[in-house]
Amino acid sequence: MLKTLEDSVEKSGQQLLLLEGVKKHFEVGGHLLKKNKEYLKAVDGINLTVNRGETLGIVGESGCGKSTLGNLIMGLLKPTDGKIIFDGTEISSMKEKDLKKKRPDFQMIFQDPFSSLNPRMRLFDIIAEPLITHLKLDKRELEQRVFELMEDVGLDPSYSNRFPHEFSGGQRQRIGIARSLALKPKLIVCDEPVSALDVSIQAQILNLLSSIQKKYQLTYIFIAHGLPAVKHFSDRIGVMYLGSLVELTTKEQLFKRPMHPYTEGLLASVPISNPTLRGKRKEVGIEGDIPSPVNPPAGCKFHTRCPFATEKCKEVVPEFTEKEKGHFVACHYPILNA
Repeated sequence: MLKTLEDSVEKSGQQLLLLEGVKKHFEVGGHLLKKNKEYLKAVDGINLTVNRGETLGIVGESGCGKSTLGNLIMGLLKPTDGKIIFDGTEISSMKEKDLKKKRPDFQMIFQDPFSSLNPRMRLFDIIAEPLITHLKLDKRELEQRVFELMEDVGLDPSYSNRFPHEFSGGQRQRIGIARSLALKPKLIVCDEPVSALDVSIQAQILNLLSSIQKKYQLTYIFIAHGLPAVKHFSDRIGVMYLGSLVELTTKEQLFKRPMHPYTEGLLASVPISNPTLRGKRKEVGIEGDIPSPVNPPAGCKFHTRCPFATEKCKEVVPEFTEKEKGHFVACHYPILNA
């Protein structure tokens, strides 16, 4: 008997984050009389669990709802429907003043390492700001903590009086990481933290994130559109398409035996670095463009681009179920013999 994600999750202390039917629909169109309203379904019914200490990667094409999902988890957006439960407490319906009390437990690293920093603030003040807001530290304790965080992310404390424009892109992202660590959170949402950096710097930042995860016992949600980075960094990977999860499993299983045609197409798009292996891989291209999230297709959202779609796919929404242990897929005809 196939199980849903919620049925398979053990209710134990290992679970840090739980999403139940989370949706975020943005109103578009219409006019002053509020007629002809339409809704952009950025996130459309996500069920997801994140365990303590793991790194969960979220991948998908641009516009699939990855960043919106991250903002919902952070409380930067309120869900249209569904629940977000963090460490046993529902945070999706919290008032702002109550959410502020929980804020030290979950932080975010943003995609753009420049625009996410206040250009008028010095490095010391940027890192010290959350400490001043949430903790009562004297001057000596504050300095000690800020300098410790700088050293943790590979920044010389002598740089503390510099402004963001005096740093490189990689150094700015290290500042953002230090700021996210300041309150010793349990969860950090990494929203494409290396996509704006040079390739030579990306590996350094990923290695840094890995080392501080061990030191601070962190849980990560790592959002990216590049599969190689996610493979290097994640324990489990969730694949999103048009606001919904279509596949979720361990990174080893996803790269070895993808079950959803969309996932297989994403993997086929990754360049092969070994020239002797080029041309030997089975190519499964994804044709066409992503449909509009304002008017998504009926049935399976991927059927307009899927080479295996049938009439059933056009009419019936596939359930997100466990096809093999720990391997969840939303597809009527999953690839079981890959």
